[in-house]
Amino acid sequence: QVQLRESGPGLVKPSQTLSLTCTVSGGSITSGDYYWSWIRQPPGKGLEWMGAIDYIGYTHYSPSLRSRTSISRDTSKNQFTLQLSSVTPQDTAVYYCAAGRSIRASNWSDYDYRGQGTQVTVSS
Repeated sequence: QVQLRESGPGLVKPSQTLSLTCTVSGGSITSGDYYWSWIRQPPGKGLEWMGAIDYIGYTHYSPSLRSRTSISRDTSKNQFTLQLSSVTPQDTAVYYCAAGRSIRASNWSDYDYRGQGTQVTVSS
């Protein structure tokens, strides 16, 4: 059973860079034809797909966040990471990592596995 777990700071100050790590167990991020995605859900809003790294290592980003987002991976640790720069209070959300065979999906039914999510608040 593949399991994903997000980790990172719960509070980030405006203008700083948000960094989150997703640790994957029970499966390899280099196999399985999966897109390993970051998704977020601001309070009172729907899911927003942010970007993904595929099993080959290519990255894909939401056009609206491309200029501030970077996704990378550490295959030795079976982890992939999200960096979101120049954050504002509008970036406050629950952040999830997930794995699915579709890209840019914004419904949980499109993902085979996901983490439980981590709350990130942007505030001074």
